[in-house]
Amino acid sequence: MRFPQGFKIDNRRIFLPKIGWVGFYKSCDIAGTVKNITITSRGGQWCASIQVEQMIEIGKHASDSEIGIDAGVKCFAAFSDGTMINGVHSFRMHEERLAREQRKLSRKKKGSNNWKKQKREISKLHHTIANARSDFLHKLSTDISKKQAKVYVEGLKIKNMSASAKGTVEEPGRRVKAKSGLNKSILDQGWFEFRRQLDYKLFWRGGMLVKVNPRHTSQQCSCCGHTAKENRISRDVFRCQVCGHEENADVNAAMNILTVGQTGMACGSNRISDRKQEPAGTREEVLSQAC
Repeated sequence: MRFPQGFKIDNRRIFLPKIGWVGFYKSCDIAGTVKNITITSRGGQWCASIQVEQMIEIGKHASDSEIGIDAGVKCFAAFSDGTMINGVHSFRMHEERLAREQRKLSRKKKGSNNWKKQKREISKLHHTIANARSDFLHKLSTDISKKQAKVYVEGLKIKNMSASAKGTVEEPGRRVKAKSGLNKSILDQGWFEFRRQLDYKLFWRGGMLVKVNPRHTSQQCSCCGHTAKENRISRDVFRCQVCGHEENADVNAAMNILTVGQTGMACGSNRISDRKQEPAGTREEVLSQAC
C-alpha cells in the first residue's frame, strides 16, 4: 500500500489514512523531505518504506585508485589486485530446507488454516535468504565504493545468461539439468543487484562504475594478450601458452577488465556480448599494457 499524502510521522509513530497511528521501529534517521510512505508485508512482518527527497552535494572521490572486478559463481568477485571474495550462497544453504517446507505445503489442503500457516513459513524462509544476500551485497558494495574511485565490471546481460536451456519441442535443449543448476547459482549470487548498488554508491561519493565488453576476458593473457581457450588449464588456473604467465583464472580476467576499461574500450564503443564466454578462435588481441 502506497500513501502519497495524508500521512504524518511523529518520532516512532506513523499516521496512515484510514488506519490511524501505528508504532514502528526507527532503523535510521529520516533526513530530507518525505514524499511518500509504502507499507509492505515481508516474511510475516510489516515494513514501512519512507521515500525522501534530499539534496546531496557530489564532490571528488577521496581516492584515486581504480580496480577491475570479475564476477563468478564459485568465487563471487575477483579483484585485479588479487583479492578474492567468496559469496554467501544463501539460496544454496537453505535449498534443502526450502524443498522440505514446500513438500509439506503440497500435502496440505489448499486454503486451509494449516496451508496458510505453512505458506507463511515458506515466505519467512524466502525472506531470510533474501536478507542474507542483501546484507552481504550492501556491506561489500559500500566498502568498495569508499576505497575505489573507479570500478570496472563486465557488461554482462544476466537475463540472457540465466535463460532456460529447455528449448522447444522441435529443438529440445541440451544439458538442461546442468544449465538449471548454473542458473540457480548465477541468480543466487545477485550480480545485477551488486552492480546496481555499486553504481549509485560510487556516484554518491564522486566515483564511477564503468561497464566493459566481456569479450575474451576469460581466455586472454593479462601479460602478453594471447587469446586461446587452451590458456585455461582448469576452472581456477590460467597459464598462457605463449609467455607462460600463470595466474588465478578469475584474477587474470579481472586484470583484463581493468586494462580494457583504462584503455577506453568500454561498452559504449564495443557491443556487449550476451554471454560471458565465447567460442574459442585463433584471433589474438594484444593489449597495450605489458607485464
